[in-house]
Amino acid sequence: RPRPPRPAPRSAPRAPHSPSCAGRRRGRSPSASREPARADGRGGGGGGGGGAEMEGDRLESPVAIKGIERELICPACKELFTHPLILPCQHNVCHKCVKEILFAFEDSFADGGSESSNQSSPRIRISSSSMDRIDRISRSGRKRNSLTPRSTLFPCPGCQRDIDLGERGINGLFRNFTLETIVERYRQAARAAIAIMCDFCKPPPQESTKSCMDCSASYCNECFKIHHPWGTVKAQHEYVGPTTNFRPKVLMCPEHEMERVNMYCEICRRPVCHLCKLGGCHANHRVTTMSTAYKTLKEKLSKDIEYLISKESQVKAHITQLDLLLKETECNSERAKEEANQSFEKLYDVLEEKKSAALRAIETSKNVRLEKLQTQVEEYQGLLENNGLVGYAQEVLKETDPSCFVQTAKQLHVRIQKATESLKTFRPAAESTFEDFVVDITKQEDILGDLSFHSNGLEIPEINEEQSKMYNKALISWDSPGKTDSADIYVLEYRKLNRDEENVTWQKIDVCGKSRVVSDLDDDSSYAFRVRGYKGSVCSPWSREVILRTPPAPVFSFVFDDKCGYNNEHLQLNSRRTSVESRAGFPLLLGSERLQVGCYTTLDYIIGDTGIAKGKHFWAFHVEAYSYLVKVGVVPSNKIQKLFHSTHDVTSPRYEQDSGHDSGSEDAFFDSSQPCTLVTLGMRKFFIPSTPAAPKDPPSRILPLPSCLGICLDCDRGRVGFYDAGHMKCLYECEVDCSGIMYPAFALMGGAAVHLEEAVTAKYREYHDDI
Repeated sequence: RPRPPRPAPRSAPRAPHSPSCAGRRRGRSPSASREPARADGRGGGGGGGGGAEMEGDRLESPVAIKGIERELICPACKELFTHPLILPCQHNVCHKCVKEILFAFEDSFADGGSESSNQSSPRIRISSSSMDRIDRISRSGRKRNSLTPRSTLFPCPGCQRDIDLGERGINGLFRNFTLETIVERYRQAARAAIAIMCDFCKPPPQESTKSCMDCSASYCNECFKIHHPWGTVKAQHEYVGPTTNFRPKVLMCPEHEMERVNMYCEICRRPVCHLCKLGGCHANHRVTTMSTAYKTLKEKLSKDIEYLISKESQVKAHITQLDLLLKETECNSERAKEEANQSFEKLYDVLEEKKSAALRAIETSKNVRLEKLQTQVEEYQGLLENNGLVGYAQEVLKETDPSCFVQTAKQLHVRIQKATESLKTFRPAAESTFEDFVVDITKQEDILGDLSFHSNGLEIPEINEEQSKMYNKALISWDSPGKTDSADIYVLEYRKLNRDEENVTWQKIDVCGKSRVVSDLDDDSSYAFRVRGYKGSVCSPWSREVILRTPPAPVFSFVFDDKCGYNNEHLQLNSRRTSVESRAGFPLLLGSERLQVGCYTTLDYIIGDTGIAKGKHFWAFHVEAYSYLVKVGVVPSNKIQKLFHSTHDVTSPRYEQDSGHDSGSEDAFFDSSQPCTLVTLGMRKFFIPSTPAAPKDPPSRILPLPSCLGICLDCDRGRVGFYDAGHMKCLYECEVDCSGIMYPAFALMGGAAVHLEEAVTAKYREYHDDI
């Protein structure tokens, strides 16, 4: 079982000591051949943090290790390493930090990534990026109760990558005792005035004089004699000067716990035992002896160190240059801040001016309206009894002299009549609403929302309408005019064009490549798309908006049926049954030899493998430009047999091979006997069927054949429509009997080919690029 890390020894201020004590404190050096142990206490391997062999626990001058503190800090807890472990990526992390990060991962997996589950201990400081990776792993990582071997993913805080620790997890990692020894020397140099106390003294403890590497404990002279009596096995234990760095003598294999490592795998860059090489996971790997690996790595490390030391002047020159860049960056950033501040101050001034003008206009309009309304109030108050105009008229009525009364009443009567008319047609002198003073800032909000650092060097992307398509999902592709990927990331925005909702917000998607699949779009709707590029904080202007329309109904997926009525002599399907081709070969010539003059050979029909019972559905396809004759539409299940058992078609519907005569009585029969609803395509033309509602002029019934055709079947309404799928424009619509299950139907004659439109998936663009 792994032995837990030993707690830090008790320490106290160092007491005055004699020279002899100082000599014993330095102790003797451990054997150079002794190797560090692994995480579980049975052995460990060297790694980053130090390549020279250990020189015991002798105190070093603080000056010698003053500049390497940065290399001795754990990337997780940001403190000095404590029992560091070597990860497969060659980074070092404290033993405790590895366990806490794994515990945080397990909690996140169990709790579904809830906020409370991501709380780590106060000691460890897991960055937000590491927690994001933990959440991502918990959502898409390993599955419990799986029959496959369970592996442990660990988010390395050093390289920010997810590292696979294998089935053994933390138990398969080595402790880096070389790094641990350097950290201990650094600690001892930093606490020169602090002594390591004896672990076995009764209180108060005495200062330790030596540490036993076999017992992993520190002793004073008296306690050492008691616990290591002369003539016993413990008397043979190895001891050194006082230290807190205890390391096992033998490096044991993590896979085979009873075997000592004696080889080094050059592929995996880790020590292995002979069983790993014979039948383990390193059987086919290139290995070397431990002594050879030790010598080789030490020589390489020494040469690299000598090279770096020889380039000290160059390093200093680079440091000087970087210091200048730091100062220039500070100055340039302050200048940029000042320029940005001035730009926004100008905007503030414009807004303040507009704000003051708007408030003044509202205040002026308010005063004018209040004055008008107040005047109207006073006029109507005069119409009250014993008040104003009415009161004056009442006093005039008291005049008894006719001449005086007539003189005054004439003008008064006119005023009374006007007041009476105003009562009948009452209207306020001013409006109380201020709808005319509402400021429309919609466009300004969009402009301010696009406010960013523009660069003339960043090209404006252009949406490629030929490569973009709208089907079950939208595939939006774009290119740079210069054909160079000058942007680091792109932002794709789209919004639904709705007449009822004028101010629909843009939906935003960050894209690393130059294409994106957009899903969850509404049927029978138009959407606007635009894209811009970003390089750091600098962005390009928006591209030209491209408008695409979604299909009128959900997309119906099917393939051609190679069983029901399929004529493999005339028709040829591809392996995925998404394309059918009609070839005019010898079978067609042999068949036409038996036919009379005036008739042509039978159409070769093929249907979809899936039927439609209800609802509204849409599917699309391409017809090759060289196709001579193709019919497309739908057929009910109860008429499929009639469709495939029609042995002939004739150029003239009045010709009946078996009747023996030619009469016009079959015209109506021919139209009514059609087993399915089909339209005719061919020679790059789309022919609108001849119906009472269709145009009588034949040229007006002939349209150019779109590059992609679509069919929309509405079983609930009993209608079928034929669309230009590139623009989602209806070309022709008619009624159809949907009493049975409806199947997509196709008919080909001569040289012709039909290709079903593929559904857009997340890998659609990658698949076509590979082709």
